[in-house]
Amino acid sequence: MGRKNRNRKPLLENVTILDMAAEGKSLAKVDDKVVFVPQTVPGDVVDIQVTKKRKSYMEGRVTKFHSYSDKRVDAFCKHFGVCGGCKWQFISYDDQLANKQRNVTDALTRIAKVELPEIMPILPSKETTFYRNKLEFTFSNKEWLTQEQVESGENFENRNALGFHVPGRFDKVLNVEKCWLQGEPSNSIRDWVREYALSNDLTFFDLREQVGFLRNLTIRTSSNGEVMVIFALHEAQEEIRTAMLTEFKKAFPQVTSILYVINEKRNDTIGDLEIECFSGRNHIFEEMKAFGNDQVLKFKIGPKSFYQTNSAQAAELYRITAEFANIQATETVYDLYTGTGTIANFVASKAKKVVGVEYVEDAIKDAKLNSEFNKIENTDFFAGDMKDVFTKEFVATNGQPDVIITDPPRAGMHTDVIDVMLNLEAQRIVYVSCNPATQARDLQLLDAKYKVTKVQPVDMFPHTHHVENVVLLELK
Repeated sequence: MGRKNRNRKPLLENVTILDMAAEGKSLAKVDDKVVFVPQTVPGDVVDIQVTKKRKSYMEGRVTKFHSYSDKRVDAFCKHFGVCGGCKWQFISYDDQLANKQRNVTDALTRIAKVELPEIMPILPSKETTFYRNKLEFTFSNKEWLTQEQVESGENFENRNALGFHVPGRFDKVLNVEKCWLQGEPSNSIRDWVREYALSNDLTFFDLREQVGFLRNLTIRTSSNGEVMVIFALHEAQEEIRTAMLTEFKKAFPQVTSILYVINEKRNDTIGDLEIECFSGRNHIFEEMKAFGNDQVLKFKIGPKSFYQTNSAQAAELYRITAEFANIQATETVYDLYTGTGTIANFVASKAKKVVGVEYVEDAIKDAKLNSEFNKIENTDFFAGDMKDVFTKEFVATNGQPDVIITDPPRAGMHTDVIDVMLNLEAQRIVYVSCNPATQARDLQLLDAKYKVTKVQPVDMFPHTHHVENVVLLELK
């Protein structure tokens, strides 16, 4: 079945892919050992070059397709297979949903090992393309050349690119011609900026040498048509910068917010940097109808704000969360990891009081502003580490929670936070998660006092393996 290569890792030949696995990979079995392989579909017959070998499993990459599965569909993006996004384009959307449903079921049964109700069918995304409201593109003077470009024999002297990092190559960027993730004017903006930069001999960033003028381009859009564009520059170059932004404003007068930031650090994060407003507002607004009434809520989105990247499906996610919470007018709700208070404000009309807690102070400032914008007066927001915030004095001041809503990051909740939740003994907990594996781990700990009574997976990110999951727990 296999022959040794120079690296002493086998080449596995004529292997049939059997099933889908976690994290977007598929699996096969060779000599009773599981082999995980990306970019394959059950039914494909392939040769696999093993890249990692362990006692119980192997990982590898495809070197040759002998035959393709009848489950495959044609990818719609010309960059598929090179770009790191939308890795499930070759799988039908129905099969994507079935795989995500199974991944949620597997995580909760295999890891949580708690009593579970019947898991509800996954909620599909209404839009499967152009559904994101935020994209970040990277400038690089080291364009990744496709296999076709390499084989053409052409001498590519100008390697400036604006697009996405190629997986596994931090210093190489794929020059994106059309991205199917974000609607217009996203593609037009990216293409205009690239052409302006090339025409005016602006320098693209060199990730290894840390030199160059243009570094990153972030585009944020909202469902009501507002647009924010953030230019991250490695060098100030005031005259060149002003000329570029002035021409950009002329080309795209509909853009609500034109911002820039000078980032001279060795990483791309801008959360700790001062962001300057060149034109328009320093924020945009997203809109969402409140739960249980016709009020249209407005949420302020700044350059550093977190907001669910699929706006339409976020409304569905929060609706399910609110329905699971079943909040009564006499009840106090604690919203943990509240971020900018989106969920807190979404459910506020149903509660006596909503208390949001988040460790990022800037997010809490936005949460308070979002309540003010929407004339919501029964919310309070606090910044701090959750395990430190929930003192006896805090609960005495803000009230014993009847309902807890928690939406932690991918890593899940710290055990200290879970201990706090167990001590608070709210009647209901609604746990929203973007990682069913860490959610399952936390459910096992919460099983000491809580029973899982509802489970609803939600697809927020079509053509990827990522899935959101909402779980209702009730006090035993």
